[in-house]
Amino acid sequence: MLRLIGSHYHFRRAVPVAVQARLGRTEISLSLQTQSKLVTRERAAALYARTGALFEKAKTMETDLSREDLIALLTEQGKIIAEQEELLTLADDAFRAEKRALQADHAMTLMDQAQKEGASISFATDSLKALEARLQSMMQKVFTDSAVSKKEKDMLREQIKSLSTLIVDLGKHRPAGLTEAPAGSPVEDEQPKTRKPTSPPLSTMAEKFVFTDKDKSEDTKKATRKTVALFIEAFGDMPVKQITGTVAGEFFDLLSDLTATHGKGRTGLPIREAVAQARERGQETVSGKTVKNHFSRLSALWMHLVQREMADRNPWAGWDFNITKKIVRRGWTDDELTRLAHTPWNGTSVSRATWAGIISVGMFTGMRLGEICNLRRQDIEVIEGIPCFHVRPHPEDHWSPKTSAGTRIIPIHSHLLTMDGLDLLRDTGEHYLFPDLTVSSTGERGDNFARAFSKHKKRIGIPEDVTFHSFRHTVSTKLRNQEAHIRELWIDTVLGHEASHKSQGTMNYTSGIDVANLKQVIEALHYPAECIIPF
Repeated sequence: MLRLIGSHYHFRRAVPVAVQARLGRTEISLSLQTQSKLVTRERAAALYARTGALFEKAKTMETDLSREDLIALLTEQGKIIAEQEELLTLADDAFRAEKRALQADHAMTLMDQAQKEGASISFATDSLKALEARLQSMMQKVFTDSAVSKKEKDMLREQIKSLSTLIVDLGKHRPAGLTEAPAGSPVEDEQPKTRKPTSPPLSTMAEKFVFTDKDKSEDTKKATRKTVALFIEAFGDMPVKQITGTVAGEFFDLLSDLTATHGKGRTGLPIREAVAQARERGQETVSGKTVKNHFSRLSALWMHLVQREMADRNPWAGWDFNITKKIVRRGWTDDELTRLAHTPWNGTSVSRATWAGIISVGMFTGMRLGEICNLRRQDIEVIEGIPCFHVRPHPEDHWSPKTSAGTRIIPIHSHLLTMDGLDLLRDTGEHYLFPDLTVSSTGERGDNFARAFSKHKKRIGIPEDVTFHSFRHTVSTKLRNQEAHIRELWIDTVLGHEASHKSQGTMNYTSGIDVANLKQVIEALHYPAECIIPF
C-alpha cells in the first residue's frame, strides 16, 4: 500500500502471519521521500521485491532474528532510494548521448549527400561551359569566314543564351560550402545560398514526443510503436515535413485493404505484400475503427509538431472513416455464460486450468484481460486480513495498467479462493499466476489465450458484440444494480475507472477506501450455479 502523509508518499506492507513472530512486527512502513507518483511506483516496486525476498528468507531461518539483525535488514531498504535516483540519472544521460549520436549520424548523411550533389553539378557545369566556348568559337568562325543569314545567326545566339541560363541555374543550386565557380564564368557573381536544415524523421519525433513521455501509458506507447512501424515499413522513415496529405491518403488506402489478422502472429508478410494478397484472395480486412485508431495516434503526434512549427499542418486530421459497421459491446447473458461454461474446452494453446482460471477471474473481478494475463504470484497479497489482487506496474517486465486508475487493490472473491485448481494462496514457485501464456511480437502477454477465446466463442455461437471485455460490462451492471450501501466510488475503484468525484488527499494508490469496503463490493457478485465454469 502507498499513502500520502504530509508531502511525501510512504510504503506500507503487511508482514505475512507466518513470519510476524520471527520479524517482531506485523508490517513494514518506510518513507519514499518523494512527491512524484511515477518515482513512488518505481521505488515501491523495488521495495516490494526486497521485502518479499526478506519474508522468504525469514521463512527458511531456523532461529528468530535479533533486534540488531532486523534493524540492519530494514536499514538496507533505505538504499533503494539512492539506487533509484542513480538509475534515473544514468537513464537520462544515456538518452541524451543517444540523441547526440543520432544528430551526428544525420549530419554526416547530409554532408555526404551534399558532396555527391556538388560533384555532379560541378561536372555538369564544366561540360556546359566547354560546350558554350565551343559554340562561341564556331559562331565567330562562321561570322568571319562565311556569309550566314540573319536567321541562322539569331538561332546560334539563342542557343548560347539558353546554355548560359542553364549554367546560372545550376550555380544557384550549388550546395553551400562547395568551391565557387572560377572567375569569368557566368556564375561568378552568384552567391551560394544557405541550405535549409532537413526535417527530422518520423521515428525521431515519435521517440521524442511519445516513447519517452513518462505520462503516456505503456499501452499507448505500444500501440503508437505498431502504427509507426507500419508506416515506416510502407514508406520508409520519412522526414515529417515530407509527409503530406497525399502520403496520408496512400497510407489510408493500404490500411483499409490490410488483412484483419495482420501482425497478430509471430510471422507475417510485409504490409504491401499482405495488402496485395488480401485484394487477390478477397480476405477479410481491418475495420474502419482500426484505421481510425492508427490515424488518431499519428494525429496526436502531429499536434506536437504543428505547435512547434516542425510540420506545416496535420495531414492525419479530418478524415472520414465511414465506420458503417459499429459494434456496441454488451455484457453476457446467463444463457451465454451457461453455454460457455458447459461447452468442453479441447484447445491446445493453453491448459484447461489456465482457460478456466482466466475466465473465472474475469467473471468475479471485472479485470481487463491484459491485467489478468500479467498477474504475478507476488501480486496476491493479504491486506488487513483480506486476500487481494494488487494490480500495479511491472517496470522490470515493461508492463503497466492502462490508466493511472488501473493501479488498484481488488479483494479476491470467496468463490475464487475455494477453487482447488486455481490455488491462489499457494506458492507454486512460478513467476506468473498463469505461466503458460505466450507473448506476441508486439509484447502483448496472453496473445495465445486471446486468439483461442475468440475462436472458441465464435464456434459455440456467441454473438460478435460479446467479447472477453464484456465480463467488465457484466460485473459493472451487476454491482450497480445492488443495494444502495455499495457506493459508486467503491465500484469505480474496483474496476479501475477514473471517478468523476475523486476527493483530494486520499490515496491507496487511487483512493483511501478501506479494503473491507472493497470486499463488500466484490462479494456482492453472484451468478447462477450453471453459469460458473467448472475447474
